[in-house]
Amino acid sequence: MATPGARIAIIGGGPGGLYTAALLKRRDPDRRVTLWERTTPDRTFGFGVVLSDETLGGIEHADPAVHEALQRNFTRWDDIEIIHRNTRRTSGGHGFAALGRNRLLEILHTRCHALGVDLRPHTEAPPVQRLAETHDLVVAADGVHSTTREAYADTFRPRVTTHRCRYIWLAADFAFDAFRFEIAETEHGVMQLHGYPFAADASTVIVEMREEVWRAAGFDEATPQESVERCAKIFADALGGRPLRSNNSAWTAFRTVVNERWSHGNVVLLGDAAHTAHFSIGSGTKLAVEDALALTACLEEHPDLRSALTSYENERKPVVASTQRAALASLEWFENLALYVDQPPRRFAFNLLTRSRRVTHDNLRLRDPDFTAAVEWEFGCPSGTPPMFTPFRLRGLTLRNRVVVSPMDLYSAADGIPGDLHLVHLGARALGGAALVMTEMVCVSPEGRITPGCAGLYTGRQGEAWRRITDFVHERAPGTAIGVQLGHSGRKGSTRLMWEGMDEPLPDGNWPLVAASPLPYKPGSQTPRELSRAQLTDLREQFVAAAGRAARAGFDLLELHCAHGYLLSGFLSPLTNRRTDAYGGSPARRLRFPLEVFDAVRAVWPEERPMTVRISATDWADGGTTAEDAVEIARAFAAHGADAIDVSTGQVVAEEAPEYGRSYQTPFADRIRHEARIPVIAVGAISSWDDVNSLLLAGRADLCALARPHLYDPHWTLHAAAEQGYDGPGTLWPAPYRAGSRPPRTGRTDAPKPRLTLGS
Repeated sequence: MATPGARIAIIGGGPGGLYTAALLKRRDPDRRVTLWERTTPDRTFGFGVVLSDETLGGIEHADPAVHEALQRNFTRWDDIEIIHRNTRRTSGGHGFAALGRNRLLEILHTRCHALGVDLRPHTEAPPVQRLAETHDLVVAADGVHSTTREAYADTFRPRVTTHRCRYIWLAADFAFDAFRFEIAETEHGVMQLHGYPFAADASTVIVEMREEVWRAAGFDEATPQESVERCAKIFADALGGRPLRSNNSAWTAFRTVVNERWSHGNVVLLGDAAHTAHFSIGSGTKLAVEDALALTACLEEHPDLRSALTSYENERKPVVASTQRAALASLEWFENLALYVDQPPRRFAFNLLTRSRRVTHDNLRLRDPDFTAAVEWEFGCPSGTPPMFTPFRLRGLTLRNRVVVSPMDLYSAADGIPGDLHLVHLGARALGGAALVMTEMVCVSPEGRITPGCAGLYTGRQGEAWRRITDFVHERAPGTAIGVQLGHSGRKGSTRLMWEGMDEPLPDGNWPLVAASPLPYKPGSQTPRELSRAQLTDLREQFVAAAGRAARAGFDLLELHCAHGYLLSGFLSPLTNRRTDAYGGSPARRLRFPLEVFDAVRAVWPEERPMTVRISATDWADGGTTAEDAVEIARAFAAHGADAIDVSTGQVVAEEAPEYGRSYQTPFADRIRHEARIPVIAVGAISSWDDVNSLLLAGRADLCALARPHLYDPHWTLHAAAEQGYDGPGTLWPAPYRAGSRPPRTGRTDAPKPRLTLGS
């Protein structure tokens, strides 16, 4: 593409398309760059545009002229204001820069004209197939409704998700003092305003609400002008009684666009045509501009178009995916805003600020220590105590901090008897400072094992072996509790050890499987027998007997494993329970057997000791358990006496499609906590103490369970305390280890700074 005379067509005259045109022409003046835009520059969606310092740095490096023009037009501010129930909370240190979208387009048009780009406003681009034949490169920056994307849908394989809120993009003729979020609790439901200044005398105002609230309020039948006037009335306090204005604004639902591929031959997608991210994290224009920078750089760096477009896609897709995960978390937070309106005001504000998981407790503490200290005080943190080191009570058990060592299968038992590895594994992590250490799933019968190496509690010898471990924890790590997770493998049993082939059947020595329905886990798996009523009774009694042994073995807490497609989970999911008797069909009937087991175990488990239940809050598969179902499942267990719900997801069906990401399962725990009103344990890719503090302080979880971090570092909790400068009752270094409570010294890695710069 660096060859003189290259012909480039750009479809779409938004910021991404215009900036791409300017960059490509500036890098090679001999290029013939033509841009088509259907609308005139003064007819544009939205009002203000927010850009980050990181994006501005890239612009400055690539085109100082554009950067200088932007700097002259920016409105800057540091504060975020959150107004909820007549209470204003302000957090500082955030740093925003915005300007009018029309002004941005004017700057880019001016730059394109100066560089010699052939701009064709108010002109429909020729069909993309024709452009591809007559040009060396076609850049499709034609927005969320991209016709280019649809023309090559078989190649790009787009996924477009329409979300649950309606919003309208408006403006006010005055400048807010800060980025403002205002919550209105109306007779029709919760509505929210997102507002920020983009000029000395103008602000963007976005009004958003759930679809059902929008309809109940009559906005679906209102004229555009009526909508504008009603929004101004609802948020009259925020606007100081001033009116709102529109620019052909209309109510719409946000659509998340994801494409499996971004290029087809010499056609490449850019900006909203390739991806969208919700406006609540201010990322649309930012991503488009960064796409333009990356595409231009890749065309410079590679000798042919194919490798350049491949490099562009490989560079941008992970960045965009990360942004889209954050944007989706933010979007869903606002979709579920009604869950949080009863939170105390400071916690509500903290929850809003950290909704995308990009702003965290530690990050916010650096930006605004006074605000964060006030949130910690409202949460109940003693002075100098991070949230993760505050105690939590479950029935008669008080946990000294909020960290749980999650169950981790070792597959190293002999005849179900835990051995030295179990002692070392659980003992080391108990010494490592966590408040609660959980065993792996402990099976209630030989046939209930996942693998031949799974531990059990179906014999007295097994109970005695577990007693050895609980005694060690209680004697050597006083203040640490140890819990047992009881379960039965169901249709996922009789398989190889994990490192020999997870979920693969044993080559020999298989035992028969039972399940809610006779459905194999995956092709090649053994088909289980459907449990009869008599067998259900026998199974329930196996759980009861195992619970009695667990109590005598000295466990402090018992968790019933109703997740991950194992036997009890198999009853809960409609994908694995096809029964036509009293234990299948409706959600209440699918719950019946797991609740019978829970009640029977609770009856023999000591009254003062807590019981928790682990569930899969979604199957990540069509037709399976949904987040709404999970709330009802949690409510049912809570009504039967569960003290907390351990909220995991998936592993129920082999064809699942999880949406992985940092703390990706936490939103399910958050929802259960607020809707079912029961304490929750959050699990799943929670990797840092900052994550733990953030989730707790925002009210998304009561406890946080971590697995892989504890494999990497058995003393993870103690090290988290040391790194935060905490030395209190929330975690205590064992006396033999106390000399290691500070990081060891290392060799010097800095160097004296030069004091003089000598001229040549």
